Amino acid sequence: MLPFFGFSQNHSATISGHVVDEDENPIANVSVFILGKTSGTTTNDSGYFKITAKANKAFALIFSYSGRKTVQRYFLLNEDEKEQVTIRMEKGEKTLAEVILKDERDRKEAGLIKLNPKTVLQLPSAISGVESLIKIFVGSNNELTSQYSVRGGSYDENLIYVNDFEIFRPYLVSSGQQEGLSFINPEMVQGLNFYNGGFQAKYGDKLSSVLDIKYKKPTKFEGSAYISLLEQGIQLGGITPNKKFTYLVGLRNRSNRNLLSSQETKGNYVPSSTDLQALFTYQFNPKFSAELLGNFSQTKFSLIPQESQLTSSVFSPLFSTALGIDINFDGREKDAYKTKMIGLSFINRLNKKTKLKWMLSRFENDEQENVDITGTYLFGERDFDQENPTFGLIVNPLGAGVYQHWSRNQLNIENWNVSHKGSSDLGKHALQWGVGYDRTIIKDKLNEWEFQDSAGYALPYQPNMLQLDKVLKSTTDLNINKFSGYIQDNILLDNDSNHTTTLTAGVRFNYNSLNKELLISPRIGASWNPKWKRDIIFRMAVGAYDQPPFYRELRRYDGTVNTNVKAQKSWQGVVGFDYNFIGIGGRPMRWTTEMYYKSLRDVVPYDLDNVKLRYFGENNAKAYATGIEMRLHGELVPDAESWISIGVMKSAENLDNDFYYRYKNAAGEFITAQSTDQTVTDSVKFDVGWLRRPQDRRITFGMFFSDYLPTNKNFKMYLHLLYGSNMPYNIPNAVRYRNAAVIEPYIRADIGFSALLLDEDKARRRSHSPFRKFKNIWASLEIFNIIDRPNTISYLFIKDFSNTVYLMPNRLTPRLLNFKIVARW
Repeated sequence: MLPFFGFSQNHSATISGHVVDEDENPIANVSVFILGKTSGTTTNDSGYFKITAKANKAFALIFSYSGRKTVQRYFLLNEDEKEQVTIRMEKGEKTLAEVILKDERDRKEAGLIKLNPKTVLQLPSAISGVESLIKIFVGSNNELTSQYSVRGGSYDENLIYVNDFEIFRPYLVSSGQQEGLSFINPEMVQGLNFYNGGFQAKYGDKLSSVLDIKYKKPTKFEGSAYISLLEQGIQLGGITPNKKFTYLVGLRNRSNRNLLSSQETKGNYVPSSTDLQALFTYQFNPKFSAELLGNFSQTKFSLIPQESQLTSSVFSPLFSTALGIDINFDGREKDAYKTKMIGLSFINRLNKKTKLKWMLSRFENDEQENVDITGTYLFGERDFDQENPTFGLIVNPLGAGVYQHWSRNQLNIENWNVSHKGSSDLGKHALQWGVGYDRTIIKDKLNEWEFQDSAGYALPYQPNMLQLDKVLKSTTDLNINKFSGYIQDNILLDNDSNHTTTLTAGVRFNYNSLNKELLISPRIGASWNPKWKRDIIFRMAVGAYDQPPFYRELRRYDGTVNTNVKAQKSWQGVVGFDYNFIGIGGRPMRWTTEMYYKSLRDVVPYDLDNVKLRYFGENNAKAYATGIEMRLHGELVPDAESWISIGVMKSAENLDNDFYYRYKNAAGEFITAQSTDQTVTDSVKFDVGWLRRPQDRRITFGMFFSDYLPTNKNFKMYLHLLYGSNMPYNIPNAVRYRNAAVIEPYIRADIGFSALLLDEDKARRRSHSPFRKFKNIWASLEIFNIIDRPNTISYLFIKDFSNTVYLMPNRLTPRLLNFKIVARW
């Protein structure tokens, strides 16, 4: 942040007048202030006011009084001009005095970020949803996916709960463009808690994070509908007259065709995703109630590629050039992903202090991938001189060939869960406990191969034999039983005028029949409020976090399944503080800082390609992650929420037996092992040692900033910024070439402009208006990737005629416009 200093003359104008009611009677003590300012004036006993404002600049005056409708008037006055007005204030609906209940749980729990669901609806992002907001705090490298990495962990290390039911994601998805809607419907969300580490024992067995979602329980009839170029949806909620039955139903449809059609690979993209969710509740009596949560979603992705042009610049002390590859495709890809979920829970409130909950759920993922695509490519130097007739063409070929990718993959995962959890308030102690049983059925059929031809030779080359580059054939049928549970105590150690100290201690267990491993995970957290003049709370957490293998961790690179994989284990520590203060303009702000360290063992290493994780299928590594995160939250502009997040991290891993040999000839020179014209006389062993993990980003920055016109709050702006420094890229299944390449920094800026077309007051002006029941209608224009930066997500490996390997970047989406209308009633 750089300070700005300006010097100017004080040009002003004056507005004065009277404020009266419907009968022209003066109203005293009316608050009068300029929109965007914190100070103002009030009317006297005769309703008179006088206020000074800057001249030659548009501004708005706000007139506010309890029991009266707020009035907003606009002015643009010349220097020394004096304007007299009469303001009539109509009676408004009866309002109750505002009562603010402060929930400071998010200040006392390590890693907890309590988010406003309304912010999700305002955030301009290519993939709308809760996950886009989370990426502000954890970083991102792909705007097309709802998956995220937390503190150096993989996508599979994150827990998601909706109304206490665990949610699973599709597993065969290999690129963001294949993804559809996220499970979470943001229009149905009431509470949103995100833990980026240090979470309590009551949450499940994952290494990195927890996203805990609570859906709304309507108290009256309500609804919303929206339509945009990418997504459409409607949500309805209500309650019966006897107040016993509530319903909440949401239907969404999304197509990323506009996003994908602008990518470098041209073709016929037909992506579609549909999602139907419903939450029903019934209150049998004051102590006993039931909830039913259901979901059905279906995502289809079809692609008939035509051509692709990729370009990468090469710089060296000797020369620089622009390399390109032109690919012509034949074939198609057709994928389908279905998710079905139903969960039933019964809640029994024995008394004011004890609550019991029983849950039964079934979750199923049914996934299919069908690919048969052949690409013919020409690789070489591309001409970028617009004056040449060969502009944009390959003018100096370095390589040519053909590759084919064929797959018929099927996966069905079915998970049954029966669980119980409860809580009891015992004064200074608050006990929580839970126990659960899961039965997971996995049926998997993997059948895929790749063929590569370079300069007329099949790779790897074998004389008189057609050799495929990669063949994966595997069938899996697993039945896994899992038992888990926890108990924890939330203790208020002391609470006096000098300080407040809380302690949370708990332990959870997990037993998995697949590898017959019993895990015990103790966890402890504490907070201390010294009650200084400055409002600051210190907090910490330490504990064991273990993650049993589920599906992807079991599969090796060759397609075989290793059922002996043990759980990945870690010890984690978090320490930090939360500071509330009054910022610019007298507005409340919050600054949070956390430092963390994670020590991991029995790690299953993996390679990342787009969003596809390829595990080694062995517990053959150890790792660590350490860093610091800082967040600023508040109203940088009055009545407009904003977030700023900065993170610095280092994450590394060390694989067992990660060594390789280089060979020498008789002259002592290094040669390749495949050389046939030289004799190997010696070899040198190289140990790889510690390397950066696939999701290691040293610096991340995220910001959500909201603002509005100084003269009119009905015109708003939302800015979404993301920055992530470079991350390593591993050559798949090659120990020597781990961290051999780097993906350049991810920089993304999205901006949205919203205008209020109709509010509740306008809708009620005419009794026959079809919009009289609407709360508001907003129209938004969004610009994605406003700086039009070509971010890289992965690389394509190309060999030239001399067998030298080049990496050609696969880019993400360019600049794109989106228009959206949202109506609520």
